[in-house]
Amino acid sequence: MDHPELQSRPPSPLVETGDERFAAHGVRLLLKRDDLVHPELPGNKWRKLAPNLRAALEAGHEELVTFGGAYSNHLRATAAAGRLLGLGTVGIVRGDELAGRPLNDSLARCAADGMRLHFVSRSRYRAKADPRALAELLDGAGASGAYVVPEGGSNALALAGCAELGRELRGVTDVAAVACGTGGTLAGLAAGLAPGQRALGVPVLAGGFLSGEIRSLQTEAYGGPVGDWTLAEDFHHGGYARVPAVLESFAADFAARHGFPVERIYVAKLLWALTTLTGAGTFPPGTTITAVITGRP
Repeated sequence: MDHPELQSRPPSPLVETGDERFAAHGVRLLLKRDDLVHPELPGNKWRKLAPNLRAALEAGHEELVTFGGAYSNHLRATAAAGRLLGLGTVGIVRGDELAGRPLNDSLARCAADGMRLHFVSRSRYRAKADPRALAELLDGAGASGAYVVPEGGSNALALAGCAELGRELRGVTDVAAVACGTGGTLAGLAAGLAPGQRALGVPVLAGGFLSGEIRSLQTEAYGGPVGDWTLAEDFHHGGYARVPAVLESFAADFAARHGFPVERIYVAKLLWALTTLTGAGTFPPGTTITAVITGRP
């Protein structure tokens, strides 16, 4: 039987915004409040982690190991999940220069939830896709026997969880939009939508690498591309965890207009992109867009 924390949860709320910046172009904006799906594992983190956590428990693992940068929401979610399920957690953190510094708020939260942090050089971190390099990383972190959750939680199991998000949006929207880090949420979301709907991803990292990652994830999970999805590049505002003053101001204004806290690293960039694209006439009048709110501050 599932652990109580991993049992199916009700669909997250769908809220109409009534935002005049969209209404002026004949576009409806809905918010899929996936940040409310779980009190400690909001949004796509719960959807991606839950299937992996079930697999870890079924296989008898007592420890999880995963990967992320200094501001990784995924590391925070994995640490919280480990605490809730009574599993040990190890976080392999990109940037060995961080080892001697005070922990930022994000990493301090991980540590408070019991995660053991292991800092590695950026070059060693990048090499983790190689099986031998991965084995060396795990051995160096003292986590060779742990269940490995990939960076961002994105793998075939995670896509199954995110496809449920798409199924929750069938028949209610034309475009389902989500901010993207590793691409797993978009890959699963697109697979769960009905024919005639499309998924739109807004990458929060620079580099233009995400299309290949999404195709690879869908091939692993489904044997090939599934669903209609596209990416809206150039809304990353300089890269991951970059929140310039103009984006900060936009996020604060959006929060004041619509009465909910806007997470800055992912959600603010998604909402900025949709507002900009709508203002440019990208979406035909009559389009309904749903922004998937994947996290909270």
